[in-house]
Amino acid sequence: MIPKVGDKVRFIGATKEQIAWGNCSDPCNLTVGEIYTVENVDIRTSHTKVELVGFTGRFNSVTFELVEYD
Repeated sequence: MIPKVGDKVRFIGATKEQIAWGNCSDPCNLTVGEIYTVENVDIRTSHTKVELVGFTGRFNSVTFELVEYD
């Protein structure tokens, strides 16, 4: 999943390896199952980092799933 600015994503948890990959931020202030809004996306060669509205840091995108609304 490569999110876009404005997308809603659900935090699904992160392993220490996912956090360490590409020097991503530790999502210790995020709650598993909560929905967040993507503020910025940084697509790298081997991973993507997302910034979330209201939070400091750049988080590994694989720790989120896209929330789709009908």
